Amino acid sequence: FAPLGGPVIVMGPNNFPFAFNSVAGGDFAAALVAHNPVIAKANPGHPGTTRLLAEAAHEALRRTGLPPATVQMIYHLKNEDGLKLVSHPLTAATAFTGSRAAGVRLKTAAEAVGKLIYLEMSSVNPVVVLNGALRERTGEIAEEFFSSCTLGTGQFCTNPGLVIVPDTPDGQVFIDAAKQRFEAAPPGILLGRGVREGAKEGVARLRKFGVKLLCGGAEAEGPAYRFQNTLLVATGHDFLRHPRELQTEVFGPSSLIVVSAGTEQTAAMLRHVDGSLTGTIYFGSADADDYAAIEPILRRKVGRLIGNRMPTGVAVSPAMSHGGPYPATGHPGFTAVGLPVSAQRFAKLQCYENLPAELLPRVLRT
Repeated sequence: FAPLGGPVIVMGPNNFPFAFNSVAGGDFAAALVAHNPVIAKANPGHPGTTRLLAEAAHEALRRTGLPPATVQMIYHLKNEDGLKLVSHPLTAATAFTGSRAAGVRLKTAAEAVGKLIYLEMSSVNPVVVLNGALRERTGEIAEEFFSSCTLGTGQFCTNPGLVIVPDTPDGQVFIDAAKQRFEAAPPGILLGRGVREGAKEGVARLRKFGVKLLCGGAEAEGPAYRFQNTLLVATGHDFLRHPRELQTEVFGPSSLIVVSAGTEQTAAMLRHVDGSLTGTIYFGSADADDYAAIEPILRRKVGRLIGNRMPTGVAVSPAMSHGGPYPATGHPGFTAVGLPVSAQRFAKLQCYENLPAELLPRVLRT
């Protein structure tokens, strides 16, 4: 592998101001590991943190003797300037984490001139809870679901935004237990006003298509920006009538529970599910047949298939896949987490043929 021969543009998200910051975050590190300079676009949600990280990065450059321009940072870009930047002749590649609308615009601009761009965008991360699992541990699964949805006030890209449960007494017990937990917990603090307004708009869109509000659904009182812990419910029939609309991502402490009439309806819903970062199946000792019926469908839709665990956590490991089919990302063959694969996004394959050893790069000399 060799460097791309130009700077990598990194546009980080508003959540994870350290782990996914445009300076010192995962994409930034991967680009540098592949020996590329970085131009980082600071997220307006945490400009001060980004400045401190940029200062630390420049001190590291000074100590290691690397050129000062190896890391550059800009605070603000107009939309049209962002499109120009990702498509500029000197730009080698772009890494973007954010909304689907912005990602698609950047992707169109970059690919029109043959520039590499890697996107992480929208993901509802479907969770299917099978009958046997509910019979064995309803309360435990409800607690895991609640904890996952409200961790970090729900502002994770791996938040379980769509949960499919069976139309059974155990399914109703699960819904009631989840609702009780959502209502009892105090609302957390959001990253900013835009997140709160986006949550309000997302809930309103879901309700427009027949989704029922179980709890929450509005901004909460208190200091800073807050949104009530929100739980919504729909039937499998509702979902199949409006599959696109009922996959509206509500970024925040919110999730949609869909009540399925049976395995065939669950399979039909999963066929309509868009690409996601993760897909989870909760199964028990009696669920082998149902698991076999839905696993092949769900597996093709996600980058990470999970058993009996909520998807929120992302282990930083070479085995991790933090990617998935569109619209979760722009390419299902890459991951934003886990070396060396995350760094290979920003490298090109280089072959040398019929050259004497003294003319080869040092790493290839025998």
